[in-house]
Amino acid sequence: MHAVIQTGGKQYRVAEGTTLKIEKLELGAGDSVEFDKVLLIQSGDDIKIGQPYIDGGKVTATVVSQGRHKKVRIIKFRRRKHHMKKMGHRQYYTEIQITGISA
Repeated sequence: MHAVIQTGGKQYRVAEGTTLKIEKLELGAGDSVEFDKVLLIQSGDDIKIGQPYIDGGKVTATVVSQGRHKKVRIIKFRRRKHHMKKMGHRQYYTEIQITGISA
């Protein structure tokens, strides 16, 4: 069984037991979270598509950990102008494990 959920302005394809990193949620490790913005649920040959969301559809997950991604290096450089600016950014994430999908 697969589902497509929306969280943090992004869409994710999930199945039971999968672990993924999403945009940071203010929850602690071991907490449970429900996603009600379910766009699609597929169970074998049966496919339900929401317009835009499925009524009564939800995906439950547990929080595994909180963390930060690898550093993304940003460099601004102007040739022949003696100008170079280096910056870096590390995005926060929440790692979750999908425990259930229901329509």
